[in-house]
Amino acid sequence: MSGTQGDLEVRIAALHLHPVKSCCGIAVDEVLVIETGFEFDRAWAVVDERGVAVTQRELPRMALIQPTLKHTDMVLRAPGMLSLHVALDTVEAPVKATVWNDTVKAYDMGDLAAQWFSDFLARKLRLVRFDPEQRRLANPRWTGPIEAETAFADAYPLLVTSTAGLAELNRRLAAAGHAAVTMQRFRPNLVLDGLDANGEDHLDEIVFDAPEGPVRLKLVKPCDRCTVPDVDPATGVPGHAVGDTLSAYRADARLDGAITFGMNAVILEGIEATLKTGMTGQASFKFA
Repeated sequence: MSGTQGDLEVRIAALHLHPVKSCCGIAVDEVLVIETGFEFDRAWAVVDERGVAVTQRELPRMALIQPTLKHTDMVLRAPGMLSLHVALDTVEAPVKATVWNDTVKAYDMGDLAAQWFSDFLARKLRLVRFDPEQRRLANPRWTGPIEAETAFADAYPLLVTSTAGLAELNRRLAAAGHAAVTMQRFRPNLVLDGLDANGEDHLDEIVFDAPEGPVRLKLVKPCDRCTVPDVDPATGVPGHAVGDTLSAYRADARLDGAITFGMNAVILEGIEATLKTGMTGQASFKFA
C-alpha cells in the first residue's frame, strides 16, 4: 500500500452501470446512489422458463448485448438484431425471479422483449425488472449489522476495483504472451485511482464529498471470480488466460483460496447523492 496509517486520497477513475444483469456495461460520467447501489444497475435480468436468472457463465454471448440509457427508455442492441426499446416507466405482469438462492418479486417486460432475447441467445428467455418494493439483502456474514440492499447483482450493491489492479494483471498477461484486457471484463461500479495494485483489498471505508452530502462506502468482502472475466466482451467467446493468470497471485485466504479481484461494498451514507468521475475521496485502511 501507499501507506499504513491514516487516510489515503483516492479518485474516481470510472463509473459503470450494468442495467441488464450479465449484459454489457455502460461507462457513465455520473450516477445516482440509491438503496440498492447505483440507479439502474442490475435493475433488469434475463430469466429462463423457471424464472432463474441466466448469466454469461452459461450464455457468454450476453456480453454482446449493449444497453444505452435514454431519458425515457433503455435501448438494447446486439449483432444482427434490430434495436429493442424498453420503457423505463412501464412494466407488465408481476412475476417471481430467482438470482442465486434468492427468489424475489419482479415484473415481466413483455413478449417483444422476451422474443428479442430468445432469438439472440437461442434459448427461451424473458426479461424481468426488479420490483423496487422488494428488499433483497446482502449476506450478514460480511455486512454485519448493516442491512445492505441489492437488486439483481450477484450479492452486494457495489463492486470496487482499481486501475492499478488492472495494470498489474495486464503486466502479467503480457509477460505470459497474452493480450491486455479491459476493466469491462470485471464489471465493477467504481474504478479508483490512487491505490497500489489491488490496494482496494485493504480498505475499510471511502468517503466522497458529493454536492448533496457525504457518500460513505464500506468495503466488506473480496469479490471471488468465476469464468466471466475470461469472456471476451468484443466477441462473446470464452478463454482461459485471465483466470489462469489471476490464479497465480490472487488466491485469497479470506475465501478459502478462491481467486479474487475487486471488493464488494455497501452504502453506509449518501442515498440520493450523485457521484461523478474525477471526484476525490478519503479512504481508510482496515488495519490502520
